Amino acid sequence: MPLPDPRRSRIVLIGASEYTDPALPKLEAVERTVNDLAALFTDEVHGLVPAEHCTVLLNDGNLSRVGRRLREAAREATDLLLVYFTGHGLVAGRRHDLYLALTDSEYEDPEFNSIEYDKLRGTVLGSRATSKIIVLDCCFSGRAVTDTMAGGPEVGRETINQLGVAGTYVLTSAQHDQVALSPPGEDHTAFSGRLIRLLRDGVVGGPREITIEEVYQRLHDMMRAENLPLPRNRGTENADRVALALNRSYADALAPELRRRRQEAEQLALEGDWALAAEHLRAVLAEQTAALGEEHEETLFCRRALAHCVGALGDPAEGARLLRPLPEAYARVFGRDHEETLHTRQFLAVNLGESGHRAEAVALLRVLLADRSHVLGGEHEDTLRTRHILARNLALTGAHEEAVALLRQLIGERDRTLGLNHPHTVRARRDLAELKGDAPRV
Repeated sequence: MPLPDPRRSRIVLIGASEYTDPALPKLEAVERTVNDLAALFTDEVHGLVPAEHCTVLLNDGNLSRVGRRLREAAREATDLLLVYFTGHGLVAGRRHDLYLALTDSEYEDPEFNSIEYDKLRGTVLGSRATSKIIVLDCCFSGRAVTDTMAGGPEVGRETINQLGVAGTYVLTSAQHDQVALSPPGEDHTAFSGRLIRLLRDGVVGGPREITIEEVYQRLHDMMRAENLPLPRNRGTENADRVALALNRSYADALAPELRRRRQEAEQLALEGDWALAAEHLRAVLAEQTAALGEEHEETLFCRRALAHCVGALGDPAEGARLLRPLPEAYARVFGRDHEETLHTRQFLAVNLGESGHRAEAVALLRVLLADRSHVLGGEHEDTLRTRHILARNLALTGAHEEAVALLRQLIGERDRTLGLNHPHTVRARRDLAELKGDAPRV
């Protein structure tokens, strides 16, 4: 099953590491756990949602505000709704109902200052989201809460059934008596720490996507091997098939082979077989997008190479269309001053100019020339190349005097850096001669 649509999905992470009630010990691992989960779920390549669709409620003791933020996310989600809680779990009332402790919760009387699980369940149930996941990393009984956040006897299947929501998947960390929430030497809770490790490392030999059921099975095996409390689960209506993450191990294993194929296609382009190069690049790009994501660096290289081939095949307008979103994507991945980002901006400007959008190309090249001069220096070959391309586009827009001035400056710098007979210097001299003779190239 493919990953949920990030635009239509919402994640809510709730945790409390500090408590005003001295009967509820501080849980330092919770803060790291929530922050690291947020980073994983919003990762630009492997994550589930953009940062603005991930609500983090850490150490917020205002029950009304927490409830409002939870309801907002539930209303907005139409694909996946994931609610994750880590902290103290409390039991109260004649029915021994489950409460999820907030910073201002009271151990002896949690009914009015803690999240009542039944209300959380009702909020999730009322969401229009196609898939719903609830993850609870807490003890259930709370009858012997200490600095280990210990619970009562292991929760049985009948308890898990009571936690279920139609069309959702519930995953819990079923704590035993006297089992530490954060084992010595670990930065996270026992349950969430292994989940984080699984999401970061992936599953060697596993499929492209890791489903919530795969997460449960892997966590169960890992925690059993370490003699830790075993997680519990319950899924309904095929909720176990919901993809929770891209398998990083799968992507890491596939990336080198796709890189090799991309480089082979680029060599075909260098040899002049643009059509075959474009065909191969399209095939590689489809696999990269599926396995690595649209903004993985290898995918970005392939997208740029394909756009270059398309332009070289006589369709610079389509090349420009393919290139338009890439400068911002490269900036996010590599940084705004990185050479790959600057190269991509020049690719776009060239294709815009060749497709007749000379004024826009000139505007982009002016800014690029300033940026390359600042980052690389005025005599760097990339800076000189940008100056040459700008001069050619200026000449074709009728700005002959500025083009002549740029070409004269360029020739002087190339004489010094490359030599009088270097092909780039010769090309600049030829362009200047044609321009001074009022015969601009078209």
